[in-house]
Amino acid sequence: MSGISKAAPGAFTITPHKLSICILIQVYAPPSQTSVPFPFSSVSQHNLLASFLLSLTKSSEDIFEPKLDELISQLNEIGGVLKHWLSDHLAGKLSSLASPDDLFNFFNDLRGILGGSDSNVMDDAQIILDPRSNLGVFVRRCLLAFNLLSFEAVCHLLTNVATYCKESLSAYPPYELSHFNDSDSYTEAPKHYENMDLENFVVEKVNKEIEARNVVDEKLSFHNHAPKALVRSIEDHYSSPGPQIKRITKPREVSTCESSSCDASDCVDSQTGAFLRTNWQIQGYLLEQADTIERQGSSFTLNAFESVLKDLLKLAPELHRVHFLRYLNSLYHQDYHTALENIHRYFDYSAGTEGCDFIPSSSTGCNSFGRYEVALLCLGMMHFHFGHPKQALEVLTEAVRVSQQQNNDSCLAYTLAAICKMLSEFGVSNMRGLIGSSYSPVTSIGTSLSTQQLLYVLLRRSLKRAESLKLKRLVASNHLAMAKFDLTQVQRPLLSFGPKASMKLATCPINVCKELRLSSHLINEYGDEASLMISDGAFCTQWIKNLKKPKCSVIFSHENECRSNTDALQFCGQPCSIPGSVLQLLGSSYLFRATAWEVYGSAPLARMNALLYATCFADSSSLDDVALAYGKLIQHLAVFKGYKEAFAALKLAEEKFLSVSKSQIQLVKLQLLHDHALHTGNLKLAQQLCDELGVLASSVTGVDIEIKVEASLRHARILIAANQFSQAASIAHSLFCMCYKFSLQVENATVLLLLAEIHKRSGNAVLGIPYALASLSFCKSFNLDLLKASATLTLAELWLSLGSSHAKRALALIHGAFPVLLGHGGLELRARAFITEAKCYLADSSFSVSEEPEMVLEPLTQAAKDLELLEYHKLAAEAFYLMAIVYDKLGQLDHREEAAYSFRKHITALESSDIEDLLQYCC
Repeated sequence: MSGISKAAPGAFTITPHKLSICILIQVYAPPSQTSVPFPFSSVSQHNLLASFLLSLTKSSEDIFEPKLDELISQLNEIGGVLKHWLSDHLAGKLSSLASPDDLFNFFNDLRGILGGSDSNVMDDAQIILDPRSNLGVFVRRCLLAFNLLSFEAVCHLLTNVATYCKESLSAYPPYELSHFNDSDSYTEAPKHYENMDLENFVVEKVNKEIEARNVVDEKLSFHNHAPKALVRSIEDHYSSPGPQIKRITKPREVSTCESSSCDASDCVDSQTGAFLRTNWQIQGYLLEQADTIERQGSSFTLNAFESVLKDLLKLAPELHRVHFLRYLNSLYHQDYHTALENIHRYFDYSAGTEGCDFIPSSSTGCNSFGRYEVALLCLGMMHFHFGHPKQALEVLTEAVRVSQQQNNDSCLAYTLAAICKMLSEFGVSNMRGLIGSSYSPVTSIGTSLSTQQLLYVLLRRSLKRAESLKLKRLVASNHLAMAKFDLTQVQRPLLSFGPKASMKLATCPINVCKELRLSSHLINEYGDEASLMISDGAFCTQWIKNLKKPKCSVIFSHENECRSNTDALQFCGQPCSIPGSVLQLLGSSYLFRATAWEVYGSAPLARMNALLYATCFADSSSLDDVALAYGKLIQHLAVFKGYKEAFAALKLAEEKFLSVSKSQIQLVKLQLLHDHALHTGNLKLAQQLCDELGVLASSVTGVDIEIKVEASLRHARILIAANQFSQAASIAHSLFCMCYKFSLQVENATVLLLLAEIHKRSGNAVLGIPYALASLSFCKSFNLDLLKASATLTLAELWLSLGSSHAKRALALIHGAFPVLLGHGGLELRARAFITEAKCYLADSSFSVSEEPEMVLEPLTQAAKDLELLEYHKLAAEAFYLMAIVYDKLGQLDHREEAAYSFRKHITALESSDIEDLLQYCC
């Protein structure tokens, strides 16, 4: 029975679902049984149930527990030929618990599967459950929880078990209920399985499937063209001397894969002993799985797919691409040592001639020593993935040297693109002596270039080389990299003197749009390269998808009745679809458009591009990129709609994506919670969230630089809220130095604006004005329109704090920034602008409130509404305070009292949030 546990927090209670797990554990480890107990026919089948039980025990304390029919459906997926017996045994055992005595007897028998202190004298072949193992600890907790139950609680448990069975079994059709409700069938089922020969039963079923396969092979002639070595290894592995069993003698178990890896049973069906795929089909399947791993990342099943790859290696050791798949699987699951071992093994066995789709070089002798440069490129990208920038740059520099020696222009182009990506992602402040000494075009220019100038030179060289080699996907990727460079960096002249030196130090949005438009041209030009880059195995991928195995059976079978020769004609004549890498690059351009419009300050265009990406390119893109798009949309809701709608959308996103460390959804969640805690005045919670955000960043210098900057900015804002201005200024100065070191110019504008805010809050407006003007200068150079409007608003607040004589100047600044603030600013920014405008009117001696009260009341009313959506108590209290003053001057006492009541409500909420937090920061 599904539901929410009503026990006290932390209490472990017995539920029908936990009782079902205990029944299955008894099946897995029955007392006084040998190493392969009844009804299992092999060790691998026995271990498969153990893995399933481990996953059940780890999720047993979830709030929602699965129903019995959901548990049975999971058993059907992993149970194989024993799925009916396991389902019957589970349902029959639960239905046999009719009295408290039955429960006491069951848990008494459950103690027998645990090994005690004298377990070392038992037979080695006997199964005993280690009390310290995961399953043993779960059983002991269940025993302890049952012993603590009162008689009434035991009776209540029996009632829950009956409801648990009744609700689940009522969903089954009448012809399936006989498996569960018929007690006779339950008592006779074990005898039926004891009397039958399971091995011969499986062999008979498999031979029928092989005969059916032969019929299909006669119709589809291209289906059975497997390599001889592969067929010979299968026949040797499954051959039998018996006269009646000619094909196999024993089924071989393989862990069943879920989601994307479940198609592996179509390629390697070791349970049935039939390996019926050609070499092209296997290569196509491996290409498809490699693409799936790169898209799904850490959410891809690790152990299940690893078992399939190991089985492939046993059957066909010449498939070296399997080592590359194992490397990818370990890489995206953050297993450094396993990834390093598999990438070395792959290149040791294949010399890089299989698995990496590079266009071969025109030189004749480039492969005489293998593809060492490709191995270096993959090794460098592995270090890049794990956050080792120094090691990655050294390896990639060596790859440049070897590519030049071997005249491998294609690998050189990809290596330069990888170096550019690493320099743009990681903060590398000094590159002298690394790449400048080995790459001749850079050496000819000189090593006195800055990192950003060197990055620009490498981007141009990589783009020109990719265009000359007609590597259109690499061309599109380089255009995206150039767009990112033009967005965040000023193209400084390579020569510091002479007539060619440009004096205009500013970014150009036109160049960004131009590069993005050029990158999108790939979708019209990918066809030529696709014929060169995609190996023959990829054309079998679509056919493998069409050969779907029925879910009701784990034995491979062809649907002869519902399939015809039209499928073969459809496969042979099917046009080539757009490759996934092309769609991924095209989607990346739209995702970058959303980022660019965020930087430029156009919220509607940023939202539109993020929504377009999440709608049209989610299936072909990686989960990290899709999560980034969802995160942008959630942040947009928080800024423009308030936290209520943002948290509702965040809940839906968490159900779609895994909330693992460094995931975009997890980062967005911490940011939203931190902003909400600051607005409500809960500084202690805000500091805890800020610490959690900082922990997500790597300790390596230059890695995760964006997270480090974000954590420092939020820490400084906490200190400002706690009136610790000197400490906040110290952090802001250190942050500015770090951003300057790694040339983070856009972040520098934000830090300068933060310093101006610190001086404004501390009462030193004169010292804050230079920082606001410096931030405005940065914003103009990088076309940061929304940040420029925010800096203008801060500058107006600084001028207003100098006295009423500067009210008109401050009002003029605000009115100049109003088009951007009201058109693209969020709730908080608009509210600040409205409050500052009202304060300017009230401070102006020439303004009369009695003559034009709406000039003050309308912006204050709108500001109060926006701030209440954000639960920003401090600023909302200020808005209601000003409204009370205006109503008092107008003589409207009722409205004054209403505004004063709202003011008091927000002040009380702010003070009651956590006074101890304020005292902690004041000490």
